[in-house]
Amino acid sequence: PTGSLLYLYGPHQGDKTNPKLDDGTSEAIALSVPFTFYGKTYQTAFVNNNGVISFDEPVRQYTPDPFPLADGHPFVTPFWADVDNVIGGDIFYRQTTNPALLENISQHITQYFPKSPFTATWALVATWDHVAYYGSTSEKGNTFQAVLTTDSKMFYIILNYWDIQWTTGAASDGDAETGLGGTPAHAGFNSGDDTNFYNIPGSQTDAIINITTTSNVKVPGRWVFRVDDFQVTGV
Repeated sequence: PTGSLLYLYGPHQGDKTNPKLDDGTSEAIALSVPFTFYGKTYQTAFVNNNGVISFDEPVRQYTPDPFPLADGHPFVTPFWADVDNVIGGDIFYRQTTNPALLENISQHITQYFPKSPFTATWALVATWDHVAYYGSTSEKGNTFQAVLTTDSKMFYIILNYWDIQWTTGAASDGDAETGLGGTPAHAGFNSGDDTNFYNIPGSQTDAIINITTTSNVKVPGRWVFRVDDFQVTGV
């Protein structure tokens, strides 16, 4: 969409599409550039339908838990909730070294973190495009994106929220007509080490519906974090 925060996505960008399966996940993605997250380096990621990008193993859980998670799974969640892409929407992902995209990402990160000039050499772009919620009787869909990127020394994650119309699936006590109530979506990072985590304000409250208006980099609907050695910025 014009004026969108989202980096380009979809099959015409070379994206793969997740299977239509409730609580489904991508295949294991062998990262062409290993990704360092909270001091540990990972070679494999999964783009999970329920709004989670996880390392080493998939996450099928649909009702979010607060961070830090007891099970120690390392993951980032732009919007952890009970997505059902059988009812509606698509989940896309690709690894890319496209120069135009990387230049765009580099300019953004250097703007937000001017003390550490950044030239991206790789990105993983995952996009949830107008995805429905489990048990939905409405046409509501959420569109959001997570981007993992690196220059091989510094590692960043960009979360983009374009259109958020629901917070909760019916199996998480949400209302089937509105997609609201119950245990709302969670956004943030779980390091897997019991100590380091970050919850975007409003997580697991009704206020998470407003995440398109919040930011830690003065761009409404965008949150950006350096995640190799975790630093909370601008909060």
